[in-house]
Amino acid sequence: MKYETILYWSEADNAYIAEVPELAGCMADGASMPEALHNVQIVAQEWIDTARALGRDIPIPKGRLQYA
Repeated sequence: MKYETILYWSEADNAYIAEVPELAGCMADGASMPEALHNVQIVAQEWIDTARALGRDIPIPKGRLQYA
């Protein structure tokens, strides 16, 4: 997966969270960092497959996002 992924610990969820900002709402969790990353790769592929099936645009990966 070539999309930027943000990984962090969530006290509220007691889990690691992995988010793919370029794919709206695409996120997953896991008990460990590797598990969260593995899970978000599955969810991202499902996101892309669903968008394709519905005829929606799929963002081109931009790599590292820059924030002001």
